[in-house]
Amino acid sequence: MGQVTIYLDDETETRMKEAAKANGVAVSRWVAELVREKTATEWPEAVRQLAGAWPDFPDAETLRHNQGQDVAREPF
Repeated sequence: MGQVTIYLDDETETRMKEAAKANGVAVSRWVAELVREKTATEWPEAVRQLAGAWPDFPDAETLRHNQGQDVAREPF
């Protein structure tokens, strides 16, 4: 497990400690969870649950209906 040293101004450090305490976790765990959240490579579950939430939202075919035909590419 790696260790990281960060330098924070006094106000930021106080806010970090208060946030960790409010979440009932150690500061190191709070920071680790924040880093994990900010570097996630997948959509959060709450966002994935929104799929299909708007029944009147048009599908891809409807959205692209008036875009016309693609132009043929030039050969290399």
